[in-house]
Amino acid sequence: WTFGGGTKLIVDLGVVRPTLSVLPPSREELQQGSATLVCLSSGGFPSTWSVGWKVGGSSSSSGVSHSVEVLGRDGHYSRSSTLSLSAEQWRKAGSVSCEASLSGQSPVTQTLNPDHCSE
Repeated sequence: WTFGGGTKLIVDLGVVRPTLSVLPPSREELQQGSATLVCLSSGGFPSTWSVGWKVGGSSSSSGVSHSVEVLGRDGHYSRSSTLSLSAEQWRKAGSVSCEASLSGQSPVTQTLNPDHCSE
């Protein structure tokens, strides 16, 4: 923030690890042959945390879309990422993970297992 004649205040929050929540595809969507998963990353700092997906343990960029980060009133950032698969890919994946990463930090991971999600 810059005040008045140019006094600048820098607030250093350090690194804050985001919390991840992964939402599985709906039963109705799976019955139609597709599977959309949503990963919500909230409360991270700085804004340079990136969010990615792993399907069956391998990184996946196909069928992925990301929102822009949103700065909350608390000074932390949130964003979402969506992964689109076929219902068959979802069932055969074994596991699907959302991973938030930042250089120099261990990643934050949230994993879903298709077998444990009701259809």
